[in-house]
Amino acid sequence: MYIMADNFVLEICEDVKEECEKYGKVLDMKVPRPTGGSRQSNGVGKIFVKFDTPESAGKALRALAGRKFADRTVVTTYFSEVNYKSKFCTCRS
Repeated sequence: MYIMADNFVLEICEDVKEECEKYGKVLDMKVPRPTGGSRQSNGVGKIFVKFDTPESAGKALRALAGRKFADRTVVTTYFSEVNYKSKFCTCRS
């Protein structure tokens, strides 16, 4: 399954945010979508969640790892803020 329909993305984001907020304040979420009709686009199938503190991120990382979501096993990993910004920031200086 790949994330394509807007309503599906919104539903997934709401569910993930609700669950993640048990561990800290969620500042931002990114859900990479397929581009150019390809399911192989970078990051598709992943959800990136930015927390207010590294401690909150760590709590969520430990609590969510291995859980089931939509019949899939959740795999968590830490993604540094520098990497998050370089991957998703569209700001120009």
